[in-house]
Amino acid sequence: MQVFQIPDLEDNYIHVLRTKGKTAVVDPSTAPPVNQFLQERNWSLDVILNTHHHHDHVGGNAELKSKWQSPVLGFSKDAYRIPKIDQKLEDQQDWTWEDQVCQVLFIPGHTLGHIALWFKTSSILFSGDTLFSMGCGRLFEGTAKQMFESLNKLSQLPPETQVYCGHEYSEANAEFALLIDGNNQDLIHRMKNVREKRKQEKSTVPFSLEEELKTNPFLRTKYFIKNPESITHRELKSWMEDNFVSELELFAQIRLMKDQF
Repeated sequence: MQVFQIPDLEDNYIHVLRTKGKTAVVDPSTAPPVNQFLQERNWSLDVILNTHHHHDHVGGNAELKSKWQSPVLGFSKDAYRIPKIDQKLEDQQDWTWEDQVCQVLFIPGHTLGHIALWFKTSSILFSGDTLFSMGCGRLFEGTAKQMFESLNKLSQLPPETQVYCGHEYSEANAEFALLIDGNNQDLIHRMKNVREKRKQEKSTVPFSLEEELKTNPFLRTKYFIKNPESITHRELKSWMEDNFVSELELFAQIRLMKDQF
């Protein structure tokens, strides 16, 4: 399966999938760039996939469906908020599309009806606004516990999984990560690569899950609990020294710090 990336709005990514002569789109924020992309290649659109209901992920649904008569697929519990939905997907469902098998993963936190789309056949994950490069989504509707559990679920996928998230946030996320994990050589090296790409206006997406496990502070809470001396943020280290904290409590504190960053 081929994945094509279309930048849209300020920092969104729309992803177009192509396999066996069929085309799908994931999270079309708006329709015009998708239509232009398809028309340049003389392709039609066979299916529209949504990870969650936010307008910058579903804003193109109605126009694309009207033009291409393509069905809209989204999570059953969020169906009332996804424009023009036709097929309701369920948690843990295997959805087959041509030669691809996609498993639906319910990952609340950013919203209460967020899903990820894991194409097992191709080791590709569309994480929407839950897992970002070196970061995670804001808790607009869910709780820290929900997001923590959702990220843990995603972290169990094969490390070679290529992650396509919904936004270009890598540089800002890396800057925050370095405040906490500033001696992490993998993170330092990754930040260097991110800055080089962004100077050239290149995308930093996709990235491997293996990279995230080494550099994303929201996936490294277990490591920080076992190795508090590795934390380079003075206030966070002091807070940990003064309190016996769980992984979840540490996660919630880091998410709060990121909100204020």
